[in-house]
Amino acid sequence: MPIVRTLAKGQVVIPKEIRQALGIAPGTKLHVRVQGKEVVLFPLPGDPIRALRGIAKGGPSLTKALLEDRRQELAREEKKFARFLRRPGMDSRRGRRG
Repeated sequence: MPIVRTLAKGQVVIPKEIRQALGIAPGTKLHVRVQGKEVVLFPLPGDPIRALRGIAKGGPSLTKALLEDRRQELAREEKKFARFLRRPGMDSRRGRRG
């Protein structure tokens, strides 16, 4: 494991082998995080939107789940409404007790 020194402004030179292995080129942005007593650096993708594209692929369709939930809710409402219309003593034309 290579050992590096900090420069006067706190800069650190990442060894060439590590930069090549991680695809770090001049201008690459790095995320810096303190983890316990360690500093962790990892490269950020050039286009974060493109890097995240397809991350949920293969999972359940949220649209289908929402539509199914809405169908079930509508069926419950229709059942409740039908029960209300069949109440004894209700005037079906006006919806009032007769």
